[in-house]
Amino acid sequence: METADALLDERALSKLKWRCRRGLLENDLLIARFFQGHEATLTVRQAKGLSDLMDLSDNDLLDLLLKRKAAGQLADESAKASASTSEAHDVLKLLQPSTPAP
Repeated sequence: METADALLDERALSKLKWRCRRGLLENDLLIARFFQGHEATLTVRQAKGLSDLMDLSDNDLLDLLLKRKAAGQLADESAKASASTSEAHDVLKLLQPSTPAP
């Protein structure tokens, strides 16, 4: 059984990357940048957080990534729940650009 701090194996990483494909180019660019910087050290816990975020609509995800909304401001209750997990919150910090959007 994998622990939360264990590194993600190659097969799980490949499946996660496939799940992270999005319909909005902006989301894809931010997610690709995340994988470039964190792929080698991605943990099971972080993968769960990223998977939680992938349950969101493209527009909700982009709003969170660009800090236009907080997880609690999402209209859909299931989206709010997915974005509010501690794992999702931690990964969101890694995904967000370092400078806020105009």
